[in-house]
Amino acid sequence: MFIDEAKIRVKAGDGGNGCMAFRREKFVPRGGPSGGDGGRGGDVIMVSSQRHNTLIHFRYNPEHKAQRGEHGLGSNCHGLDGNSIVLKVPVGTALYDLDTGELVHDFQEADEQVVIAKGGRGGRGNQHFANPVHQAPREHEMGRAGEERNYRLELKLLADVGLVGYPNAGKSTLISRISAAKPKIADYPFTTLEPNLGVVTVGEEPDLESFVVADMPGLIEGAHLGSGLGTQFLRHIERTQLLVHLVDVSDASGRPDPVEDFKVINQELASFSTSTVEDPMVSEPVTVIAHPLAKKTMIVVATKIDSANPEKLKRLTTHLKRRKLEFHAISAVTGQGVDELKWSLARHLRPTVEE
Repeated sequence: MFIDEAKIRVKAGDGGNGCMAFRREKFVPRGGPSGGDGGRGGDVIMVSSQRHNTLIHFRYNPEHKAQRGEHGLGSNCHGLDGNSIVLKVPVGTALYDLDTGELVHDFQEADEQVVIAKGGRGGRGNQHFANPVHQAPREHEMGRAGEERNYRLELKLLADVGLVGYPNAGKSTLISRISAAKPKIADYPFTTLEPNLGVVTVGEEPDLESFVVADMPGLIEGAHLGSGLGTQFLRHIERTQLLVHLVDVSDASGRPDPVEDFKVINQELASFSTSTVEDPMVSEPVTVIAHPLAKKTMIVVATKIDSANPEKLKRLTTHLKRRKLEFHAISAVTGQGVDELKWSLARHLRPTVEE
């Protein structure tokens, strides 16, 4: 099961209490105070890991608590520190403070480590309060409480290219053709229910190039309002450098105008990119571009040209030439145009890699 959002509650360990004690040995007159300090509470640490690819382990276990420090003992014995706990998240996870909405950390590389809740300090024993005029102190400190925080985790897959389009436009077939990914492929809408990743290689050694392609579940008109599968998965292509928009030019789609299909999906991308926020400095809500998907570089691909309607293909080609967008026509079944598309994607990504 693919889970890309989760809410968790973490509690660092409390510090142990300081001890009040005095030396009572037979041959040690005026032994004085000997209360040890309490141990420090354990931290809650979050680490990014490449061995995880979903947040499902947080969905069913949302509460995590580190060990508290042990109390101090007599004979100046320090209490043991509490054990910290380590929470592992997939690379690409964004950590938000649930109460303030603030981004705490964005895990973009493996083995990044952040302390998300600090353990409480241990209390001091009465040995620390002795002085020349107060030689038998009975004061001692209680341990400090560990931090308690609420967080929201949001996974955004790390990919170079994102495939978007209507359901059954051929996205899953294409990614299965150009990579080793094995997504579910069927002739009914919304076959893809979760994002799929595939690694694409072009060229040969020593000039071999590779990049990651993400196949998104299909969009339909009104997706930004929740129709179909909505736009809940579009966050996974916010990090991509390039969008590939697949348009079905065969009659199998049941939609008469591929140009209208192209415009509808672009409108859904723009609707997801735009958000309305309240600005305390003005009386009316302000619309801002939060996730500019609509501004990303886009390549348009006409799919299923082995069974294409010539009139649909001509209409789409004319519209894209007018907009000066790069255009490819492919058949993922026969392989026609697929290699040219792969090299085109590599060329677009190459300057980013060199930088």
